[in-house]
Amino acid sequence: MENTQSLKEVLCHLEARLLSPQVRISPEEIELLLSKDFFEFGSSGKVIHREDCVGESGLSVREMSLNDFEISLLSENVVLATYRVIDCTRKLETLRSSIWKRESGQWRMFFHQGTIAAVLTEQQEMETGE
Repeated sequence: MENTQSLKEVLCHLEARLLSPQVRISPEEIELLLSKDFFEFGSSGKVIHREDCVGESGLSVREMSLNDFEISLLSENVVLATYRVIDCTRKLETLRSSIWKRESGQWRMFFHQGTIAAVLTEQQEMETGE
């Protein structure tokens, strides 16, 4: 098993990839990152499944930044990731949590939840540097 710091860097990179517009519009990239059993409780209140993410509608493209990334090891092959996202497109700050599972040697997201933490004012947006 990787040491905790390198695992944290790997999973932070994977989470950041899922926020990037290039990956969000690529069904092939999303299929590589999401477990076949993936589901999400979205900040919209909707339950989203893997097939919803890789189909025609795909993931919405937004300008987002990831902050305060942390991980907790749940087992040798399962990790909880928690972080904040500043979504400049929707002018929201959200708390995020993901469960990552190592499947066939690859880390894939099994579960994700987004919870709205704040609606950003123009001043807050400027302070985040976005």
